[in-house]
Amino acid sequence: MIVGPSATVTCRRRRPNCAARGSTIHSVRLRPPEQRGELLTRREDGHDLHHLVWRLGPGWRVCSSAVLGGGIGPRAWILNAQVPGGYPRMDPEDHLAAIAVDEGLAGPGVGLMTAADVTARTTAAEADVTATVTAGLGVRGWAAAPAEGVEGPPPPGTVNIVVTLPVALSDAALVNAVATATEAKVQALLDAGLDCSGTPTDAVCVAAPEPGAGSSGEPFAGPRSLWGARLARAVHSAVLGSALRQS
Repeated sequence: MIVGPSATVTCRRRRPNCAARGSTIHSVRLRPPEQRGELLTRREDGHDLHHLVWRLGPGWRVCSSAVLGGGIGPRAWILNAQVPGGYPRMDPEDHLAAIAVDEGLAGPGVGLMTAADVTARTTAAEADVTATVTAGLGVRGWAAAPAEGVEGPPPPGTVNIVVTLPVALSDAALVNAVATATEAKVQALLDAGLDCSGTPTDAVCVAAPEPGAGSSGEPFAGPRSLWGARLARAVHSAVLGSALRQS
């Protein structure tokens, strides 16, 4: 990981246990790591800011739309960092990488940003599926809008969703899980009485154990599959709680 110029950052500071689970596709099941994420504080350019860290360790894969470490692949950690409103920098990947280094996070990881207050996070769990949401809903709207899209790095995300599951998912199921989480988010926003599908910079991150030898993981994570339904309920509950607090 290459770290470029960054702000001055000062940070103040379970390993998953393996357990076999019998199933027809031999899924690997791990105890999810520090499901709610560690809440940490840093001093950055005169601001007291917070970030959440999930120390996944080895044996985990993540599917994410995050600015740092997005896509699908092995990841050892997840970072959700609060930045000031009106974020001026054009190098969010380098900024997140610098925070990760100062926090002692090694190996490949995922980094998300948000202008929302991460201390006001909401967390919900459903049968060992845990969803943590940081949300600021001041700027919101519908995904299919007449306005033209713009190029360049997006501003810090305002609804970030991090989900951990205890079972391995196939590549297709990981993508399916991100879609399911997004559907549940929109349902929660509508249930909260908000006329929107989200904000322009929302991000989703789904973490699951790597499949064991001879297995590709659970094949489905749609809203009516076993694990997709649990994921949807956890995300819906966490987003709804956050939205109701702000509406």
